[in-house]
Amino acid sequence: QVQLVESGGGLVQPGGSLRLSCATSGSIFRLYHMAWYRQAPGKQRELVAIITSADTTTYADSVKGRFTISGDNAKNTVYLQMNSLKPEDTAVYYCNAHMIVTMGEQVRGYWGQGTQVTVSS
Repeated sequence: QVQLVESGGGLVQPGGSLRLSCATSGSIFRLYHMAWYRQAPGKQRELVAIITSADTTTYADSVKGRFTISGDNAKNTVYLQMNSLKPEDTAVYYCNAHMIVTMGEQVRGYWGQGTQVTVSS
């Protein structure tokens, strides 16, 4: 069974940087796009950034110019470089991937377990 494995969260001071990683644990047939979402306490989960298999990227307005999403298609891995972090970036960050695991199946969305990012002095 394919899983998304995240790493890289932690505690950082305002203005600092973190890099999140998300890798698929098994082989897949086709990857369409990968994305990062986040959910702060008491708030709905929101899209942070998305990257397609053609390397097209889209960002939430709140992170434009500070966050960069990138991918390694050969490894089916996605990264989120977060710079100039603010306290309002504090949230659990979730990796999401839309892919076909086995040929003949329909595309499905998969979620990682989440990684905590805390921005505080």
